[in-house]
Amino acid sequence: MNRRYSLRDTARFRQIRQEGASQAHPLMALYYLTNQESFSRCGFTVTRRIGKAVDRNRARRRLSEAVRSLWDLVPPGWDLVWIARPSIKQAEFSELQSACARLLRRAHLLKALNENTQPDGAPADGCRPTDPVVPGQEN
Repeated sequence: MNRRYSLRDTARFRQIRQEGASQAHPLMALYYLTNQESFSRCGFTVTRRIGKAVDRNRARRRLSEAVRSLWDLVPPGWDLVWIARPSIKQAEFSELQSACARLLRRAHLLKALNENTQPDGAPADGCRPTDPVVPGQEN
């Protein structure tokens, strides 16, 4: 995730936790609060309850990647804080992605997808506009 979109200020983390709204899932919690920026920012908290440093860093990287895959669908103007829970260590990556999408949807922070569009932005029929057209061959 681009550094510009990262939350690093401890005071802002605290403010989001105290003043913001939250959504919970067995794998993680999401706290969110509006910001005055033209973009959204994101921060991750992984406590010692998760395990030693290796476990915490792995959980943070996996959570960050799950959020990054959905980041283009988050509208601008929000600060998000993701807090990992101990069960995140045993979760499959697909479960993390699903949990992130579910929390963003519950918080109304996931832009609506066009019904003809997949989550990665590709058309539902699988063809991309840049696919070459071969004469005499049906697409």
